[in-house]
Amino acid sequence: MNTSYLGELAALTTATLWSISSILFTIAGRRVGAVIVNRVRLVFAVALVGAMHWLLYGRPFPVEAELYRYGWLGLSALIGLVIGDGLLFQSYLLVGPRIGVLLLSLAPVFSTALAWVFLGEKLTSLELLAMAVALAGVAWVVVERGRKQTPHADSGRAYARGIAFGLGAALCQAANLVIAKPGLAGGFAALSGTMIRMSVAALMLWGWAAAVGEMGRTIRRVRADGRAVHALLAGAFAGPFLGVWLSMVAIQSARIGIASTLMAMTPVLSLPLVRLVFKEEVTWRAVLGTLIAMTGVAAMILV
Repeated sequence: MNTSYLGELAALTTATLWSISSILFTIAGRRVGAVIVNRVRLVFAVALVGAMHWLLYGRPFPVEAELYRYGWLGLSALIGLVIGDGLLFQSYLLVGPRIGVLLLSLAPVFSTALAWVFLGEKLTSLELLAMAVALAGVAWVVVERGRKQTPHADSGRAYARGIAFGLGAALCQAANLVIAKPGLAGGFAALSGTMIRMSVAALMLWGWAAAVGEMGRTIRRVRADGRAVHALLAGAFAGPFLGVWLSMVAIQSARIGIASTLMAMTPVLSLPLVRLVFKEEVTWRAVLGTLIAMTGVAAMILV
């Protein structure tokens, strides 16, 4: 098997899986709330990743990993899965999902800059042009999808904070990928890296839930809603399990600027899913934006 484009294919598959998980988590979130979804999905993800790790490596957790890997991957989990997601949620509240998602689509730009500064990775002029085309297509689609959604806050100060939170979420997403890469250096198994990251994030989120007295309420809400549990389990399998695992393969096998841009296709790839599941209208602008984004994706792989 030709593995020349393993990282790129892993990144595109990641975007597809994240599109599926976003639909499933939306269904669950409408039933039990987004905060509970964020906590419980990580529990399921740790269980799934641990089971696969046990099957492949004979143990549920990579206890033999060097200390520096725990440091890099744990810091990556804190920045990406805990802080980054928290900032993005606040951005949605203050400026609405349209602008929040648009700001998050800047993550590949930030990751390329960070990888250039800290890892010495560089992109050619053609690759930068292809990235710009891909991001332009994504931006056009997410703006169209969010046009009729909740508008941003009226307060100028709240709006400015929402923009700052959105930019912070994009920066955290970029930094998360850059920081994770040294932890995977030397051929360290991507699944082991995923297990470390998921475990750290779950411990942090549930530790906070226990500290503020929300652990019991979270468990009761989930146990009372079987449909939400099914959606959460399926979403955890597609997103935090397979999706995040493949995202680690992507950044391990491809340059971060390319991998993160391909993974940014999630809003585009979710268009047919929201049409099928939620009966949302898919306009000509969304279709054209999809074609533009896919053109950029193809160019990034082929140049």
